[in-house]
Amino acid sequence: MDWHLARALLEWQVELGVTEALGADPVDRFASVAEARAEREAAREAPPETRRDAPSAAAPATPVAPPPDDAAVAIDAAERAARAAQDLPSLHEALSVFPHCGLKRGARNCVFADGNPQARVMIVGEGPGADEDRIGRPFVGRAGQLLDVMFGAIRLSRESPDPGQALYITNTVPWRPPANREPTKDELAMLRPFLLRHIELADPEILVVVGNVACDALLGRRGILKLRGKWAEVAGRPAIPMMHPAYLLRSPEAKREAWADLLELQARLRALP
Repeated sequence: MDWHLARALLEWQVELGVTEALGADPVDRFASVAEARAEREAAREAPPETRRDAPSAAAPATPVAPPPDDAAVAIDAAERAARAAQDLPSLHEALSVFPHCGLKRGARNCVFADGNPQARVMIVGEGPGADEDRIGRPFVGRAGQLLDVMFGAIRLSRESPDPGQALYITNTVPWRPPANREPTKDELAMLRPFLLRHIELADPEILVVVGNVACDALLGRRGILKLRGKWAEVAGRPAIPMMHPAYLLRSPEAKREAWADLLELQARLRALP
């Protein structure tokens, strides 16, 4: 069993409601505490030269961990790699091999994009979850299913071959953050050059910025409940912030506002030539 399978099984058990990890055989915790106490007392009474914690002259020096990548260096490397990509496949490759982001070490897949790259509408979400990390596509879990239903209501689909009725979907970060935490400011800044280049190469007519993290990365602001439905400009094109489907799953009463935002998007698309 590799690390990824073990983690997936553990997450599955947590989702089922497991709260305690029990072994097949009972463990006497009182005996374990007593044994540990006895070992500490024996170590204190032992002569200095026999103690396990006594330093050894022949012991090799502890290797020093390399310092973390400097943020400015990482951002500069990202900008150079993003500029060098001349199309979406080469950008995907550059992002997959980018060595400076620590999120990559704990993720299974680089979740790049899904849908039709020629779509008029490009959705930018927050980051991959467990399902997205396992499958390698954005928005495939419960929130993704709701997103498909929402945009299907205005006749837009990631499956459509027609650019006028298609969606193209990506995220602010391509790797799943540990325990589904939000990406940090440094991580967003580091990966922003790839995201902006992604938007430039896909060249959509309209951006849909989904959730607080995406608003932070592209608009430099948070507060999705105040930002939603209000047009902004990102990378020289109109962008509309919307609530994340995961928020709508937790707060279904907000679906009325989400529907109003979808109608606003539909009206803007109809007004474009």
